[in-house]
Amino acid sequence: MKDTRTSTKSTSAVDEKYDGFTDEERDAMKERAKELKAAARRGSRAAKADVESEVLAKIAEMPEADRVLAERIHAVVKANAPVLSPRLWYGMPAYTKDGKVVCFFQGAHKFKARYATLGFNDPANLDEGTMWPTAYALTELTAADEARIGALIKKAVS
Repeated sequence: MKDTRTSTKSTSAVDEKYDGFTDEERDAMKERAKELKAAARRGSRAAKADVESEVLAKIAEMPEADRVLAERIHAVVKANAPVLSPRLWYGMPAYTKDGKVVCFFQGAHKFKARYATLGFNDPANLDEGTMWPTAYALTELTAADEARIGALIKKAVS
């Protein structure tokens, strides 16, 4: 019997636009998969210093503008919330408490954005009223910005 079905695929790929994940999003998902595999290989007794060295290595790979911000954020987090553990999360520096990501740094280069972001997840104790910010755009850090971030970090882990 002859197959009379026709293909639903378009022959003109030039006219089509893909509405799925961007290349950057796919790269982030691949990085997350690698992180999970690495964590499984290390086991539950992973040395904190080894994980932090991975974070510092990832920061060192960033373009200069993002690297400067990430280094300062890392220092502010460590100084204000030593209870947080650094780790990679979707290829970004993140800081966890009890295994849950409290906050993270997303460089502008990560998703080709015009600014870097300091974000907070649900475990952060930043609830205030019925609405509060969970992410902050960063273009540079002043001493006042670092003090504000330090206060946010302390509140997030309180």
